[in-house]
Amino acid sequence: VQLVESGGGLVQPGGSLRLSCAVSGLTFSRFVMSWHRQVGGKERELVGSISIVGGGTNYAASVKGRFTISRDNAKNTVYLQMNSLKPEDTAVYYCKALQPVSNYEFWGQGTQVTVSS
Repeated sequence: VQLVESGGGLVQPGGSLRLSCAVSGLTFSRFVMSWHRQVGGKERELVGSISIVGGGTNYAASVKGRFTISRDNAKNTVYLQMNSLKPEDTAVYYCKALQPVSNYEFWGQGTQVTVSS
């Protein structure tokens, strides 16, 4: 199983980035996908998640209205569109695949997002 994040980088406050997470080695359409972020040694926090068929999403209060999660089951890829970025959004962003029946979960290696002028 591989989850490979991409799209991170340096962006100015107010800017946008789109992260992608390409998944292989599992039946993508059977997994709930989510994005998480972590700053230094702090606890990893949930940014948002998207249901198996993509009809349901939920977001952390800190990103609601600015970030959008989507998935393409044909491409085995989940996306995180991040708009109106703030310095406090700086973190390593990880995607996670969770099989809701078995609770098996898999993580990507993370991609750094830095918001700074």
